[in-house]
Amino acid sequence: MVDNRLMIVDDSLIMRMKIKEIASASGWEVVAEAANGSIAVQLYEELHPDLVTLDMVMPVMDGLAALKSIRAFDPKASVVMVSAVDQKQKLNECIESGALDFLVKPFEEERLRSLLMCYRKG
Repeated sequence: MVDNRLMIVDDSLIMRMKIKEIASASGWEVVAEAANGSIAVQLYEELHPDLVTLDMVMPVMDGLAALKSIRAFDPKASVVMVSAVDQKQKLNECIESGALDFLVKPFEEERLRSLLMCYRKG
């Protein structure tokens, strides 16, 4: 069986736990979690996960800056942005910067499962 390795980046522990629970039940191995973009960039460079869920608004380094850093390191990085409803302009900038897709909070579990299925390898 092919491993599908996920890194979850969100400053909300509750949101990280929710994504992890759904991802694990969907066959993903959560290889890392980060509460800000700076840590996410470091972990991405170390672990090279297959997919990253990346929150837009976080302390230290926001999601857009982290996305740009991750994509500069690995232009093929697979990143799904996670945002609140009122961040449409930022989401557009993220898509232009290489994000594959987005997930709007609060999200339905089925929407996350569907995204995870789309980006499974193997």
